[in-house]
Amino acid sequence: MNEKIEFSNRLRDAMIKAGYLASPSVIEHEFNLRWYGRSISNQAAWGWLNSRSIPTQEKLQVLAEWLKVEPQVLRFGEVVRNSIQQHKQRWDEGVDYLERETFDAFLKLPASQRKIIREVILAFAKVHASTDGPDARDTD
Repeated sequence: MNEKIEFSNRLRDAMIKAGYLASPSVIEHEFNLRWYGRSISNQAAWGWLNSRSIPTQEKLQVLAEWLKVEPQVLRFGEVVRNSIQQHKQRWDEGVDYLERETFDAFLKLPASQRKIIREVILAFAKVHASTDGPDARDTD
């Protein structure tokens, strides 16, 4: 599906869930009450609602705040948010104190040294991946 269509569908759903009629005139009015820049036109609101355009990030944030939806969910949908949360959870659960201490020390290094350490880690990972077949044994 086209990303403009998906955005329009999410915008309509968010408006309805928030108790508003999904119409360009409602968007124009409610948005302009909250936006401190140049007012949007009814045509701009119509474009957002009818798969013609996606608002800029700043305008998207105003829409999201008005409709009580996370901006990234309004823009990209629940799938992206869930993917990010799963990735974050993997980091939260998969990293122990010693690894966090190592990451902190790594981040304090100058960029040139971080680059060297990164290359060493990637080299080890590449070798490990190539030897990690069905007959490979963990020798730790």
